[in-house]
Amino acid sequence: MFSLKGKVAIVTGGNGGIGYRIARGLASVGGNVIIAARNSSKTAKAAEGIRRDYGAKVLELGVDVRRENQISSMVEKTLEFFGRIDVLVNNAGINIRKMPQDLSSDEYDEVMEVNLRSAFLCSKAVYPAMKEARGGKIINIGSMTSLFGGGKLMAYGASKGGVVAMTRALAVAWASDNIQVNAILPGWIDTDLTIKARVELEGLNERVLSRTPMGRWGRPEDLQGTAIYLATAASNFVTGVALPVDGGYSVSV
Repeated sequence: MFSLKGKVAIVTGGNGGIGYRIARGLASVGGNVIIAARNSSKTAKAAEGIRRDYGAKVLELGVDVRRENQISSMVEKTLEFFGRIDVLVNNAGINIRKMPQDLSSDEYDEVMEVNLRSAFLCSKAVYPAMKEARGGKIINIGSMTSLFGGGKLMAYGASKGGVVAMTRALAVAWASDNIQVNAILPGWIDTDLTIKARVELEGLNERVLSRTPMGRWGRPEDLQGTAIYLATAASNFVTGVALPVDGGYSVSV
């Protein structure tokens, strides 16, 4: 039920942080993995770690998810190498932390392109292969900002709120093709991006610790089990769900 033996998963932004830990998690239950990311040296290091620890086949692809032609090439190369696509994890993302009045339209567009538009384009690109195979799993990575507002997180929050709305729409649209589409909403996770956030957002660390019932920041590996569940047969009747993985942050007052 929780096996991905013989299955193939694409993870965008899978060479670091949450994406890398999800890629490792999928490999740990038998999956073969495509790491699609821009930094080739970082991707090579991530791929080597997965091969060494789990014996999985790993395809390294240089992909800028803002470019539709590169996304199409990613899908073509995956099908050439593996002959199938069973799982897509739309994890690639960026953030530009500025107050709305200080955010340029180009900065806003960049955040939306990477976080939301790319998830649509990647999902659309894998759809024919999943439909032909009569099933598949798409996992979109949202955020706590899908639920809550932040003064310096307007563009990011808008993109991640859009991820949840898109997840629900795709789940309905593709249910008859046996494609389950779900979202994970990470809470405050200790990554390179949030290290920077703690510098840029005064008092963030104290606020996170005080509101999170589990009393700590999350770790990237805390997302692995949820991703395994949503990528495997264990979740075959689960679709359109946005699942917080946040140590209780979203239910705390």
